[in-house]
Amino acid sequence: MSEVEAMLARHRTLSIVALATLILLAWGWLLLGAGMDMAPTASIMPSGLAPQDSMPDPMPNPMMAMTMPADVSWSAGRFALTLAMWWVMMVAMMLPSAAPMILLYARVVAHRDPARRPATESFLAGYLLAWGLFSLLVTMAQWRLSAAAMFAPMAMASSSRWLSAGLLVAAGLYQLSPWKDACLRQCRNPALFLSRHYRTGRMGALRMGMIHGAWCVGCCWMLMALLFVGGIMNLAWIALLTVLVALEKLLPWGRLVALTAGLACMLLGVLLVARGGIG
Repeated sequence: MSEVEAMLARHRTLSIVALATLILLAWGWLLLGAGMDMAPTASIMPSGLAPQDSMPDPMPNPMMAMTMPADVSWSAGRFALTLAMWWVMMVAMMLPSAAPMILLYARVVAHRDPARRPATESFLAGYLLAWGLFSLLVTMAQWRLSAAAMFAPMAMASSSRWLSAGLLVAAGLYQLSPWKDACLRQCRNPALFLSRHYRTGRMGALRMGMIHGAWCVGCCWMLMALLFVGGIMNLAWIALLTVLVALEKLLPWGRLVALTAGLACMLLGVLLVARGGIG
C-alpha cells in the first residue's frame, strides 16, 4: 500500500470511529433519559391506538399517561434542556443514514487536499447545525402545544387524538409528495451532491454540510414530527423512525419504502379518528 493509500485508509478509519462514537454517545444519553428526569419508555403503539383492555405494562406507556396532571412550567433552563434533548435525538437518529455522505466527503477531501482534512469536521458541524435549527423550531412547537394543553408533559406525547391523527395523515401525505421525492433524491445520491456543491476550505465544508443537512431536514421533518404521536422519549418509536429513515436513504428501493410508510401513516391516522373522541 502506498503512502497516500495508507493515509486515506487511516483517515477513513478515524472518520468511522468518530461517527460511531458520536452516535453511541447520543443513544447512550437518550437511554439515560436525556436529562429529562424520567425513564424512557418502549411502546410501539401511537396515541389512541393502544388496547384499552390490555394488562398494565410494568414500564410506563406514554400513551397511557396522558391523563396524568402535569403543569410543567417552561423556564429558560427547561427550554434549553428540551432543545438539547431534541438536538441529541436528531444526532442519534440521523447520523447513521448520513454516514455514507460524510465518509464519502472525508475521502474526497483527504484525496484532493490532505492538508485540509479538518474540513470533514466542518462539514459535520454544518450538517448538525441544520438539525439544530430544526430542533429549535420543534422545541418551540412543543412549548406552544404544552401551553395549549395539547401536549402531556409526563407522557412526552400529544394529548389530543385529533392532533395525533392530523400529524399522521400530514406525514403520510408528505411522504407521497414531490417535495419529499426531491429531498430524498438529494440524500440518496451523495456523489451527485458533492459534484454540484463541492467547495474547498472549512467555510466551504460548513456551507456544504448545512446544505446537505437542509435537504435531510426537508426529507425527514414530518417523520420527526411523529415523535409527538408516539412519544418523544419512546425508544421503540425513536428506533422505528431511525430504521425507516435509513431504509429510505440507503436501500435501492428506498422510494418505495417512503411510499409504503406514507400509506401506513395515513391508515393509522384514519384508524385513530375512527376510534372516536378527542384525546
